[in-house]
Amino acid sequence: MSTTQPIKNKDCLDMMKDYYRIVKENPRNYLLVVMGVNTALRIGDILALKWEDVYSTAHCRYHTHITLREHKTGKQNILILNRSVIEALDFYSDGKEMAPCQYLFQSQKGANLPITRQQAFRIIKEAAAYAGLTEHISCHSLRKTFGYYAWKQGASPVLLMKIYNHSSFQITQRYLGIDQEEKDNVYMNINL
Repeated sequence: MSTTQPIKNKDCLDMMKDYYRIVKENPRNYLLVVMGVNTALRIGDILALKWEDVYSTAHCRYHTHITLREHKTGKQNILILNRSVIEALDFYSDGKEMAPCQYLFQSQKGANLPITRQQAFRIIKEAAAYAGLTEHISCHSLRKTFGYYAWKQGASPVLLMKIYNHSSFQITQRYLGIDQEEKDNVYMNINL
């Protein structure tokens, strides 16, 4: 079994998002991809989100931050909603009033149930296939993609360890998906 990989090619990542925004016109699935790569949350925590977690109906605006207790670790996590997530939420809601207790990733089966992890996996795999990605891509790839791009933009691995709520630096190192080509680039760009 191969290891889940981050999506390192930005064009492929954009194609995955475009697949659900433009090609399939599926706002829920588009939001899933956008939230996955912009929040670094595990898929179980994403699927548990409800409209009230991201939007204040009393103030008619999005929350600036999401506060949740992670299912796997039991640790509290507070994260900001960036512009990409807010835009995806707008696309998702399309001006409709959403019930506060409604899951963001509502299943079409049953009353107010989120989609399953298996359905989320199928959604990600379908978009990855459309984008031509051949490496092992799964829901966890979205979480790893966040770290990869944050690291490439200069975020310290120690800060990423804190964001991920990892218990060891070695776990965070694996998430970054550093390969030989990236190591080669470091050597090639030194030239002292």
